[in-house]
Amino acid sequence: MLTFFTTAKPFTGHSGMIQRNALKSWKLLHPEAEVIVFGDEDGVAEVCEELVLRHHPEVQRHESGMKRLDFMFRETQRIAKHPWLCYSNCDIVLMADFRKAVERARSWKEKFLLVARRWDTDVTSEIDFGRREWAAELRELALNKGTEQIPNYVDFFVFPREFYDDVPALVVGRSYWDHWLVWRALSAGLAVVDASRALVAVHQNHSHGYHPQGKQGTNEDALALRNLELSGGREHQRSMHDASHAMTRSGKILRTPLRRTFSNLYAMRTKQGFLEHTLWLREKLGLRRTTLKKLRG
Repeated sequence: MLTFFTTAKPFTGHSGMIQRNALKSWKLLHPEAEVIVFGDEDGVAEVCEELVLRHHPEVQRHESGMKRLDFMFRETQRIAKHPWLCYSNCDIVLMADFRKAVERARSWKEKFLLVARRWDTDVTSEIDFGRREWAAELRELALNKGTEQIPNYVDFFVFPREFYDDVPALVVGRSYWDHWLVWRALSAGLAVVDASRALVAVHQNHSHGYHPQGKQGTNEDALALRNLELSGGREHQRSMHDASHAMTRSGKILRTPLRRTFSNLYAMRTKQGFLEHTLWLREKLGLRRTTLKKLRG
């Protein structure tokens, strides 16, 4: 089975609720699933004790206070019980279809990176995991009321232990670290499998109140640009648009050689996709949201 690892915000309010949902769902995937939570935020130790998770209070931080990804990857690869690891953001609920997708990929190839698109879904209460129907109901809610996010957002990574031994000092909570992880796998010749058609990963919607400019600020502020620089610039940024393989609903894994071309054409049909794919041009022209607002004013 897998060792999951993550880091969390304080376990208060809505954030605390959705984080508990995510952690419980991972723990229930298999009796031997291991979950490691990094950080000493309020409530983390108590939740780890309650759910029988592994608490690693020590983290390394940037001078801003943001947690460093390289430390968490290095430590997990050193202390994990299992040969396969999964880093996930702590708001993602995973279900049995995730486990099946990982098992199919492991029977297909010795080493790979497995990712999938998320379904942005409003989850307003704690999930009752004691009810047999919880997963079916959550899946139905995501598919009928949620929104499948574009392939630029990568929220979990399944990979073989000791593969990521050279992660730069990137910080979580800002952009570009996830795209570096995908690039690193592709650059090393690892198969990157997009399992979006085979599983429903539920991203529990939340605010971005931790940044004064909201989600846009996490893409554009000094820490985000620092992540981009440390990762080697845009030439070292890849997403699910660049996945080398895709898993079908039946579990077959197929090569996808023209994926980037078709993905770009499809994504440009949406406002969000247009903004994501023209970011490089808008940056060169200085056309950020604040600049446009000033011009309109």
